[in-house]
Amino acid sequence: MSNAVEREPTVHELIDLTGKVAVITGGTGHLGSAMARALAEVGASVVITSRDIGRARAAAKRLPSIGNARHHGVAIDHMDPAAVERGFGEAVSLAGTIDVLVNNGQEGVPNDWTTVTAEQFNRHLANAAGYFLLSRLLRNHAVERSAPASIILLGSMYGQVASYPDAYEGICNASPVAYHALKGGIIHMTRHLAAYWAGDRIRVNCLSPGPFPSEKSPPAMVERLCTKLPMKRMGRPHELKGAIVFLASEASSFMTGQNLTIDGGWTAW
Repeated sequence: MSNAVEREPTVHELIDLTGKVAVITGGTGHLGSAMARALAEVGASVVITSRDIGRARAAAKRLPSIGNARHHGVAIDHMDPAAVERGFGEAVSLAGTIDVLVNNGQEGVPNDWTTVTAEQFNRHLANAAGYFLLSRLLRNHAVERSAPASIILLGSMYGQVASYPDAYEGICNASPVAYHALKGGIIHMTRHLAAYWAGDRIRVNCLSPGPFPSEKSPPAMVERLCTKLPMKRMGRPHELKGAIVFLASEASSFMTGQNLTIDGGWTAW
């Protein structure tokens, strides 16, 4: 038995993704674009996916390139199993290997509990199937290479707690019930996949943002939401950058099956 003491890695070494490839779905959006930049800023080659190949390629071109990192844009509709398979294959073809997957893209539904149809509800839940299929493709890809990998699924504070009816009343539809069902399921799917894939050196974790409204959100609703959490303000996209780097990198090497909530304290009370 060796008595050699293992050298402790520095924080910079732990978060360094140089030489790694990360795929992020929905990487052109409000939160996805900030997370894509974060991965690029710590050295990863990033594959941005979108239904719109032009948007994906344009977003990839805007990312900073550290060292030999190369970024790509790929078309993936994660609601279409054939498109998932095809897009993942293209990502592997372009990048060579994939080490990190961020399941961030989402097709939403505007209808709340008062008007949502069964078809709309089921369609919304299909986002979870897309997350699973992409995750399984990465797991199999990593196992074939005998390599570790990190998978991050995007949950939500609304996968953990109900929304406040008075935050939306008289302004807009309530937070969709299908969204709550979807995000709660994604958080638990994280635990399930983590347990089954840990032996393959595949870590699966969930990142659950709190209120990060875009510029399209009704100002009156945003004002009401600010009263609902201890920090009394909304999140800004860059405030997810540290969390996504942590989950993607060796900084979280002993973490799997967990849900990291970044919500300004919303779920603290």
